[in-house]
Order: sequence, then structure tokens, then C-alpha cells
Amino acid sequence: MLLRKKKEIVDEKPDLMKRYINLFLGCTLYATAFNLFFLPTNIVYGGISGIAIVIKKLFDIEPALFILGANIFLLIVSFLTLGKEKTKGSIVGSIVFPIMVSITSHLGEVLQINISDPLLIIVFGAIVSGIGMGINFKSGFTTGGTDIINQIVSKYGKVSIGKAMLLSDGVIVLLAGFFLGGPGVIFAYEKVMYAIIILYIISIMSDKVILGISQAKSFYIMTDSETAVKKYLLHRLNHGVTILEGRGGYTGNNLKVIMCIVPTKEYFMVKEGILKIDPKALLLVTDAYEITGAK
Repeated sequence: MLLRKKKEIVDEKPDLMKRYINLFLGCTLYATAFNLFFLPTNIVYGGISGIAIVIKKLFDIEPALFILGANIFLLIVSFLTLGKEKTKGSIVGSIVFPIMVSITSHLGEVLQINISDPLLIIVFGAIVSGIGMGINFKSGFTTGGTDIINQIVSKYGKVSIGKAMLLSDGVIVLLAGFFLGGPGVIFAYEKVMYAIIILYIISIMSDKVILGISQAKSFYIMTDSETAVKKYLLHRLNHGVTILEGRGGYTGNNLKVIMCIVPTKEYFMVKEGILKIDPKALLLVTDAYEITGAK
């Protein structure tokens, strides 16, 4: 029993080490995008790092210092309102991210990037940020900041995390629009529109990192030509199939559902082949991100 426990501890160490390596990688990418793309262009896209851009412009306080101070304050608030367990996942990221912001703060002096095309800048910045955030989320960590605020708003406001994120980032972006306009500009509409594009790209990229890029499609097929479709998939395309038992919700009739997972590159071949056999076949196609246990 003791030997098994020791083995489990040893086995957990490489996984934990991998998670911390991913956290450092994710924070480095996120911080690099912040210093290379967003800070020089004064584009606020939400979060504590977005507020740091406003604070830098108004009071000339170093972003890394502000982010660290804000994260420590929010960790204390999180501990008091959400408890120890909810707070643990944010502690390391809350400290590592501002450190990486400080370390990468002089990258702009080494990598001379032309910021005259803001659209190109925000697209690349959003892609790099989204990848970094996705790596952090996938490793089970967050960078603190508004992630903590979102959890608090979700808990006490009785709303979903998604709505809480929309609310917090929306408020930050809109308020930044009043502070980041040039002389005589009351509201920086252009910067706010850029921020919306950034938030959209970040959400897509982080999802792609977390879920992965779909390498396969899962077909659910309801057809009156079950035998012919089965033969086509099994013998013509050499793909395994599973027959699921179903029942019509309206008619109550029993029916067979053919499930088949195929490589994405064969999607159109499978679809067109099935519809040639039965033009009235009902197809449901979804992305299959991970397939395990099959040979």
C-alpha cells in the first residue's frame, strides 16, 4: 500500500512539472503580446492588463507593478469571498504573469515592429494572447485579475461566467474609450472597435488551444437505407460504425442511428456518398476533438 502511494506521488510530479512549464509558456506569450502589440498602441481589450494600459498613460505607473498590486488585492478578495480552493488556482499565475510582463517590457527595443497598421498589430497580438491564455487554461491555471472578478460576479450576481466576463471586459473597454482618445476626442470609438475584434479573436484562439483543432468528424446518420449505408462505410471507405437505438420524439417509432467517425479530409466523400444512397437521409455532423480507446 505504501509503495503504491509512493508510486502515485512520483507519477504526479512530471504532470505537475508539465503544468508549470505550460503556465510559464502561456504567461510569456501573453506578456509578449501585451508589451509588443497592445501597450504601444494603447488598445485596451479588458482585464487588469487593459486597465494597466490606462494607468500607464494617466499616471505613468509601470504596468507590471500595477498588475502585481491589483492581482494581490484580488487574491485577498477572492480568499475572503470564494474560499481557499477557488483561490489556489489563481495564486501562481497572478504572480508569474506580472513578472513576465516586467521581463518582456524591453522587447520592443529589440524587436522593432511598425505599429502604423493597427489592424495588423491587433490581429497578431490577439492570436498570440489567445494562444497564451489557452495554454494557461488548459494547464488548469489562470492569471488572476478579472478572472477572479468574474467568479465573484458569477457567484453573487447569479449569472454565468460568460456573462460575467462580457460585463467586466465590456465596462473596462468602454471606460478606456473615454481616457485613451487624443486631444479633443471625447470617446475613442476606433480603439473600442479594435478591442472588440481582439476579444473575439482571443476567445477563438484560446478555445482552439483548449479543445485542439478537429482532426475528425463524427457522423450520426438516420436513413431508411441502413444496410446500404453501412456497407458503404464499412467496405468502401473502411471505417467502423456503431448502431445506436433511437426513437422518434414525435412519432414514437423505433429507428436505427448509424454513428461513424471519419477523418476531416474525408468529410465531403462520406456526405456525398451517403446522400447518393439515400437523398432523404438525415445527417448530424459534429467535430471530434479526441478519440481514445479505438484501434
